[in-house]
Amino acid sequence: MKPAAFDYVRADNKREVLQLLAEHGEQARIIAGGQSLMAVLNMRLAQPKVLIDINHASDLHYLNLEKDRLVVGAAVRQVELMDRPSLGDEVPLLAQAMPWIGHFQTRNRGTVCGSVAHADPSAELPLCLVTLGGTVVLESLKGKRREIPAAQFFQGVLTTEKRPDELVVEVHFPLREPEVSYRFREIAMRHGDFALVALAACIRQDHVDLGIGGVADRAVLRRLPLGTELKDALNAFAWSLGAQDDVHASAAYRRQLVRELGQQLIEEKSHARAS
Repeated sequence: MKPAAFDYVRADNKREVLQLLAEHGEQARIIAGGQSLMAVLNMRLAQPKVLIDINHASDLHYLNLEKDRLVVGAAVRQVELMDRPSLGDEVPLLAQAMPWIGHFQTRNRGTVCGSVAHADPSAELPLCLVTLGGTVVLESLKGKRREIPAAQFFQGVLTTEKRPDELVVEVHFPLREPEVSYRFREIAMRHGDFALVALAACIRQDHVDLGIGGVADRAVLRRLPLGTELKDALNAFAWSLGAQDDVHASAAYRRQLVRELGQQLIEEKSHARAS
């Protein structure tokens, strides 16, 4: 199947993008890498009248360290973030998760903000953003700038808080905290496929913030106790995600992965820190 007919507009700066979004609203879609969008268009799950190309908007292309966060602009490709030499020290959870995102071909084209805006429940970048307590920044032509916590931004499968006239201009990943251990793990049919279950953990002295992707209709974060209560807490968390059977895995299998991999992830990292 091929996409429905659409007009293509190349924007040269952020203001042009916002003007086009204000003019066309729900009839417009942003294209940067196109790794998620083109599949949606080919299946005609979306039929926009206008595609707005932001690849030449230089004022949307930046990757900056600002105080306690790493700021990633809308036009930054995933490979640029992955190849950042200091990423492992700045945001170690991202450094661990990036190699799991698709394949090198898709990372070379796909953008960080594009993955966030697409809001796939199995995607690694939304999971990391939610687990770290990151922020999504939206702008519109009216001059309104909204900074929305990631856990609030994602509303369901391919559904977000973004309004039709708004652009995801940047995302903020909090920097590494002292005395916190970070760990990421994913199970997929093949490396680069969509995650059956993905887990991201921020482990502290007496609790862990555990994010789960690929099970519910969005990435879900839960604070769990360490120690003897962990096993029961993981079981309750697994059941709360509302897993469903599909062609890739059963709900029971996904719940078991949450329980077993969750415990392995947390205890291995805790042991490594203690040693």
